[in-house]
Amino acid sequence: MPGSTTLNAGHGVDAIDHLDAQRMAAMMSEMHALLTMEGPNRVTDPQVAALCGGETHHREEFTDWVGRVARQLKEATAEHPVRRG
Repeated sequence: MPGSTTLNAGHGVDAIDHLDAQRMAAMMSEMHALLTMEGPNRVTDPQVAALCGGETHHREEFTDWVGRVARQLKEATAEHPVRRG
């Protein structure tokens, strides 16, 4: 579908609006930065546990996943930039 980014989980295909995919890429990039930074703005272990359904041991896996998804979305949306106005 023109103007969309396709996400495939192996069981089916869903499409989201291209602009939404760009926004998601930006949000995931920011989340990755907050997970990896040092200092008071870093996402805490209890916050990560809440995001991972209470599993505290998933911080590294979650951080890697967020970074990977951010990169994949950025690459996918860079191929077809949205033209405004």
